[in-house]
Amino acid sequence: MIDILKKVNSYPSILLLLIFMCSCKSTNLSYFNKTLPTTTPVLFAPNLVNTNRIELNVVFNYDHTEMFFSRIVENSFVIHHSELINGEWSNIEPVKMYADDVLVSVACDPTITKDGKTMYFLGVDPGLYTNDVTREELYKIPPDIYRSRKVKGKWELASKVDFSVSTEYIETYPVVTADGSLYFRSNRPNNKGGMQTYRAHYLGDGKFETPVLVNLKTEHKELITYVSPDERYAITNGQGRFQITFKKNGEWTKPKEIPLNYDSDWRYYCPYMSSDGKYFFYSRRYNDPNKKGWVGVEKGEVYWVSADILLDVK
Repeated sequence: MIDILKKVNSYPSILLLLIFMCSCKSTNLSYFNKTLPTTTPVLFAPNLVNTNRIELNVVFNYDHTEMFFSRIVENSFVIHHSELINGEWSNIEPVKMYADDVLVSVACDPTITKDGKTMYFLGVDPGLYTNDVTREELYKIPPDIYRSRKVKGKWELASKVDFSVSTEYIETYPVVTADGSLYFRSNRPNNKGGMQTYRAHYLGDGKFETPVLVNLKTEHKELITYVSPDERYAITNGQGRFQITFKKNGEWTKPKEIPLNYDSDWRYYCPYMSSDGKYFFYSRRYNDPNKKGWVGVEKGEVYWVSADILLDVK
């Protein structure tokens, strides 16, 4: 060991290189040069993604070259993004999803197809009803699943996914799998009643088979809010906490709680995994105790944590 140190000391440039490598050990360009989290959750990209506004649902594309999240801006939920170009992340910019005359709208919970060219998201376009709505009225309009395509490097204006997915009922939390199929929630009529998880198999050319109910072995109506690209596991949300379920022999196992230090004053939602599967992202929000729903939300934050926390519940 002493001989090794003598050799290193005889080559200052090597010593400096080793020091540099150690100093960079806990950060990564892929995540905006932010310190990588351990099994203790921390805010993701403070002052960049997390600001004094309400932010939610960080998502990366499959190639980890584009990052998305939603931010409430002047009462609208607006998807923002940044692209990794020539080794540098671009400035975070909003993505325009609706026509210019739509002043207040909802675009959140993005999910990106494997080729990076199609985005599905939860949307409300008041322009389909009236352009003059208040924040309270906006949140009463049933959300649908929308789709935007990336053409020549630009995300185009969005439109509703076909009628078998987007209906007159509520559709939320779209998650696209590697083969292009969609998982989502809906309260459309079904034999179980209430909000349920559905899967719509992708047929190609932007079309889906009729969605089918996903059978989950749940006790408290936990519903899928994220599914891995290979559909090997899924993360559910219920009772203000996250759970994980695995697919074995074609069936989903009973969900087990993901161990986080849950704060009962906050609501936890929007779980998602990083493209490499190493980090678990989630959002939480704080409401005015006297107001319900998004109308009363006063703070929204996005956290990330090492995916090692999931090993305890596998």
